Amino acid sequence: MSVTAPAGFAAAGVTCGLKSSGNKDLALVQNLGPLTAAATVFTSNRCKANPVLWSQQVMADGRVDAVVLNSGGANCYTGAQGFQVTHSTAELVANGLGISATDVLVCSTGLIGEQLDLDKIAAGVKLAVDALGQSDSSGQAATSPAANGQSATSPDAGLAAAQAIMTTDSVPKTVHVQGAGYSIGGMAKGAGMLAPGLATMLVVLTT
Repeated sequence: MSVTAPAGFAAAGVTCGLKSSGNKDLALVQNLGPLTAAATVFTSNRCKANPVLWSQQVMADGRVDAVVLNSGGANCYTGAQGFQVTHSTAELVANGLGISATDVLVCSTGLIGEQLDLDKIAAGVKLAVDALGQSDSSGQAATSPAANGQSATSPDAGLAAAQAIMTTDSVPKTVHVQGAGYSIGGMAKGAGMLAPGLATMLVVLTT
């Protein structure tokens, strides 16, 4: 089980072509529940990637409705153009799910110094939104499985999302902890290059 283990969370992992390998490279996690309070921990590096700068702004009000993550490029040291790609990514997710872009966290991992292909990201976001079983104008929970027949709240959907954020990882990293009155799910990307302060690590926890 992964981020879909707790009730009220949906996930998808798709291929949009950012990775030359053809492996999954874009993940989307959506909070379907009524509560959107969130907490984040960011790198202590003074040279922060554009998704970090965007996501720090998103967290100003402590609310998150969705997290979109890509591998195949870190969008770091890419200047104003790279920040616009991050902003546009959040807008694409927001438009697809019927939510606000300022409630969408964006995470990217991969090589630094290279611009991400926004057209590929746009195609991937559409695939991911479709996989969540959402229409372009609805932010409500899907009442039927997505077009691929797989429920977006299933363990397989959570695993697909975890696979989509892998870089040099040899296996997807997922966790589920169940206790009296609580459930926590998680996925992570991380292999090496973790200084300073887990700088290149991506983690999504749901509860």
